[in-house]
Amino acid sequence: MIRDVSRVIALTPVTPLDASRASRASRASRADQPRRPKPEWLKVRAPGSPAYLRLRGLMRELNLHTVCEEARCPNIGECWNHGTATFMILGERCTRACAYCAVAHGRPDPVDAGEPERVARAIRTLGLDYVVVTSVDRDDLPDGGASAFAATIRRTREHWPTCRIEVLIPDFQGSQAALETVLDAVPDVLNHNTETVPRLYRMARSGGRYSRTLELLAHSRRYAPTIPTKTGLMVGLGESRDEVLATLHDLRAVGCEILTIGQYLQPTVAHAPVARFYHPDEFLELKTVALGLGFVRVESGPLVRSSYHAHETADAYAAERKADR
Repeated sequence: MIRDVSRVIALTPVTPLDASRASRASRASRADQPRRPKPEWLKVRAPGSPAYLRLRGLMRELNLHTVCEEARCPNIGECWNHGTATFMILGERCTRACAYCAVAHGRPDPVDAGEPERVARAIRTLGLDYVVVTSVDRDDLPDGGASAFAATIRRTREHWPTCRIEVLIPDFQGSQAALETVLDAVPDVLNHNTETVPRLYRMARSGGRYSRTLELLAHSRRYAPTIPTKTGLMVGLGESRDEVLATLHDLRAVGCEILTIGQYLQPTVAHAPVARFYHPDEFLELKTVALGLGFVRVESGPLVRSSYHAHETADAYAAERKADR
């Protein structure tokens, strides 16, 4: 049975200081553990194509960041070779220190008011017709950075009106006003990653709350029902199959229609270890289950990430929704 979001048990609050101390202690202990070797299906070629080098050069020239580089995404060579990237706004340092994430954390730089313009110029220069815009967590800002997302959407539409824009947003610490600021700018897809099952949130997501994630997705559907919601899960952190299935039920209960499922890969020895590697057949099974629950579009595979094939996923979603009418 699909569970109502109001029945989700909230995790015990912890202070930022407590979370920081626990994170440092946990990372120190993990640094002593050996890393598991990757199976063959997770090995990819090092990037270096002309298109990759051109895109990297443009990012340097405009002083822009991408989550592709900052999070050490294994698909960077494939995506950048096709001229697509996920722009990361609001700096390169996150105010949270999640156990799975390779993005640097610490005191962030001041907000760069010119960044939305530079992102829009880069998108126009590349002639992109679909982009993903994400950010680090900025818990130091009153709106969590929501106004920067809105400005980036609007500036991109001014420079390149035909470009479709997917935003991959943080949780804004549960602020509905911040979420509405982003939705009022009318992105084509609203993406917020669930990342893992509720039992593992305290270990994996510094400052995150499972119930807050579900409420963000639910409120987005209530406030802007024409904007599809999307979310992503990692597997391999120690979750059970039943926990994954329960999470899928929760996500459908709040109206989420687009889902990505990928293998967690340990960025460094200081991050959470991989509990196990899922076989490609297991990803196919999870995709079949998710589609059976009513997700309209599901990307599930070892190297799938939240922005992987985002353009194709959005196209397929639109086509399937049109066919349903």
